[in-house]
Amino acid sequence: MSQVKIRNFSVIAHIDHGKTTLTDQFLNLTNQKTKAETMVMDSNPIEKERGITIKLAPVRLDYRGYQLNLIDTPGHVDFGYEVSRSLAACEGVLLVVDATQGIQAQTLSHYHKAKKLGLTIIPVINKIDLASADIDKVSLELMELLQIDEKEIIRVSAKTGQHVAQVLDAVIARIPPPQILEDKPLRALLITSYFDQHRGAIALVRVVDGSIHQQSKLAFLNAKQQFHPIEIGIFRPKMTAVKQLKTGEVGYVASGLKDLKSLKIGDTLIMANQLTSIQPLVGYQEPTPMVFMELYPIDASEFSHFQDAITKLVLRDAALQYEGTHSLALGSGFKVGFLGILHAEVVLERLQREFGLSLIATQPSVNYQVLTRQQRNITVNNPSQMPDPSQIESIKEPIALMTIFTPQIYLSASLELVRQRRGKLLKTINYGDQIQAVCHLPLAELIVDFHDRLKSITSGFASLEYQLDHYQLADIVKVDILLNHELIEALSFFAVRDQAQQKARLQVKKLKKVLPRQLFTVPIQAAVGGQIIARETLSAFRKDVTAKLYGGDVTRRKKLLAKQAKGKKRLKQFGKVRLDQDTFIKLLKQD
Repeated sequence: MSQVKIRNFSVIAHIDHGKTTLTDQFLNLTNQKTKAETMVMDSNPIEKERGITIKLAPVRLDYRGYQLNLIDTPGHVDFGYEVSRSLAACEGVLLVVDATQGIQAQTLSHYHKAKKLGLTIIPVINKIDLASADIDKVSLELMELLQIDEKEIIRVSAKTGQHVAQVLDAVIARIPPPQILEDKPLRALLITSYFDQHRGAIALVRVVDGSIHQQSKLAFLNAKQQFHPIEIGIFRPKMTAVKQLKTGEVGYVASGLKDLKSLKIGDTLIMANQLTSIQPLVGYQEPTPMVFMELYPIDASEFSHFQDAITKLVLRDAALQYEGTHSLALGSGFKVGFLGILHAEVVLERLQREFGLSLIATQPSVNYQVLTRQQRNITVNNPSQMPDPSQIESIKEPIALMTIFTPQIYLSASLELVRQRRGKLLKTINYGDQIQAVCHLPLAELIVDFHDRLKSITSGFASLEYQLDHYQLADIVKVDILLNHELIEALSFFAVRDQAQQKARLQVKKLKKVLPRQLFTVPIQAAVGGQIIARETLSAFRKDVTAKLYGGDVTRRKKLLAKQAKGKKRLKQFGKVRLDQDTFIKLLKQD
C-alpha cells in the first residue's frame, strides 16, 4: 500500500471516558472482531475487571482503502509514560472527552503532550446517548481549550456506535500521512517490548525511515545488540506475520533474543552494518520510578518462587525496577520501584493472581537526595539507608508539579487539602465552570492517600495529574522505633520535623495495640537522633504467685512478691521482644 494512504494515530483520554469502547467500535467497523467480543484491546484480566488500560496496544485497521495504525493508550496518570511512547509514533490523536464529566486533568496533560509534539488533534465528545450528558457545555470547554470552531468537534456514542464512522473519516481527512523516506537507511523507533516464550524478546516498532525485511540482519543502536529476526508482523489485533514493514507502518519484530534488557525502550532499530554511521531517533524519556515499596513473601520458603515471579514480570513491564533487600523481622524480599500507587496495586495483584504469591508490602516511600558533610550526594528511599544525623549537611525531597481539575464549588476544599499536605498553589485557569489549579506538592504527601481524599471531599468530581518537577530542601528526619530500648529498623520511617512527634505518637499507639504482651514491661519509644519524642508502655503479664498461700504470716507474701519483682527486673534487662510476621502484618493493616 502507498504510504500516502497510511495514517498513524492514537486515542488519548482521561480514565473511564470510553476510550476502549470506542476502539472496540473501530474494530467492529473494520471487521476485525465479532460483535460478541468486547474489550479486545484490554487483554489482561485486571484491565477488564477494573475498566482501565494498563499497557499500550496497537492494531491495524483497513478502512475505505486506507491503512489506519491505531495505538490504544492508558488513561491513568501512573501510566503517562505509555502515552508518551504512542505519541512519539503518531502524526495525530483523537482527544476523547466524556459528555457527562467534561475535560479532566489527564485530558489536559495528554493534550499538552500532543501539542508539544506538533500532532494533529481531533476532539471527540463521547457518551452523548446518556441522559446526564451536557454536550453544549463540554463543546464550549473544548472550543476554549483548543481554540477551534464547533463544527470540528465530533459527537459520538461509543456504546451504541452512533457517528463512530465519522471519527475514522476525520482521521483520514485531517491527520497527515507519514513522510515517505524509503530510500534512506532503516530507522525504526522501539515503542515497547515484551517477552514471548517461543519467539524471545518482541519489539513493537514504528518504521520511520527505510523498511524491515525478515532476511535482514538488524541491530539496536544504543544497546549494540545484533540479531536475525525470527518473524516480523502486524496486529489485527492478533499478531499476524508479514514479509516486510515499510516506512510509516507500525508492527512487531520477534528478535529471538532471550534477554529483554537488550531492548531499551526508545532505542533505534537499524541495519546491523549501519551501527557506526547513523543518527538515533529522538524518542521519549525512560520511565522513572517515583514510589518505592519493600515486598516480602509471607512464607519465607516461597522466596525463590517470588524471585522467579518478579524476574518474569519485569520482562513484561519495562517500568518496573527491583533489587534485593533483607529485614530481620520479615526475612528476604525485594525493594521495588513503581510509577505510582495504581501501578503498585496492579503489580501486586498480578503477582498474586498469575503466580499465586501471598506478599507483605511495606509503606510506600520516595527518593530523597542527601548531601553529607563530606560533600557526597547519596539517594535514599529507605530509613535504613539514612546516614547518622551528625553526618548530614542537607536533605532534598522530591516535589511534584500537580494539576487538579475540579468544579468551582469544590475549589476551596481542594486547595485546603493541598495546604494541609504542605503544598503551594501556583496558578488557576478557568474553563467555564471547571477550574484548573496548578500546585507544587511534596511527592511523599501525594503518594499515600491524597487522591482518595481529593475524591472524597469533591464527591468524585475532581481529578489530578502530576509529574516529578524538582527537588527542594526540606527538614526531613528519620524516626526510629525502639522496643525495650532496642532499635527495630523495620519500623523506622521518614517524617518532616514539624510532624515527626505527631506521627511518632500514632505509631507507638498502634504498636501498643498489636504487640503481644511479654512477661516483663516493654517501653515502646520513638526517637529522632538520640531524643525520645513519644512513648507508650506495654504492661507485663502478671502471674499471681500468692494464689497458693492461705493464712500464715504476711512476710511470706511479701517475700514471694519481692522475688517476682526481682525476676522481672532481670528479665527486662536481658529479655528481647521478637517482632514476628503476624505482628508486622497487623501493623501494616492498621496503616
